[in-house]
Amino acid sequence: MNHHLIVVGVDGSDSGLRALDWAARHAAGRDTAVQAVMAWTWDGIEADVLTVTSPQEQQRLAAEILDRQVKTVVAEHGSHLPIAAETIEGSPAIVLTTAARKADLLVLGSHGHGRLRHSVLGSVSEECIRKATCPVVVIPSHDRRPQPDREAVVPAG
Repeated sequence: MNHHLIVVGVDGSDSGLRALDWAARHAAGRDTAVQAVMAWTWDGIEADVLTVTSPQEQQRLAAEILDRQVKTVVAEHGSHLPIAAETIEGSPAIVLTTAARKADLLVLGSHGHGRLRHSVLGSVSEECIRKATCPVVVIPSHDRRPQPDREAVVPAG
């Protein structure tokens, strides 16, 4: 039997939640595992709203955010679709492309922040597309909930 793996970049945003939701829908009914990955870094600078005083606290905060988003998707799709969750220290694009080295698919949300050339994808998505060794699906950032058959064409594996 052929097992598949979808790695999803999750960052606490609505865009990341849409990417995780898309991956869960795509994996449902297939022999496919979903691994939600959240990158975190500690630079010693206080966060915008929260005061994070140590690397351990930053990792704990990342794990809480990831857990909350995974629980949201599992609540919608049911516990029959287990989603593994992992927080990894490092730059988001490097963490995600490394985690996806043995994956069949990397799924990301698009933020569209930054300069004009990043207005569609966002810098992390753009860098992951350039560095990934597997196909990458970028879920557009907009209001409607993504549907697997309407957002991207993914080759059958």
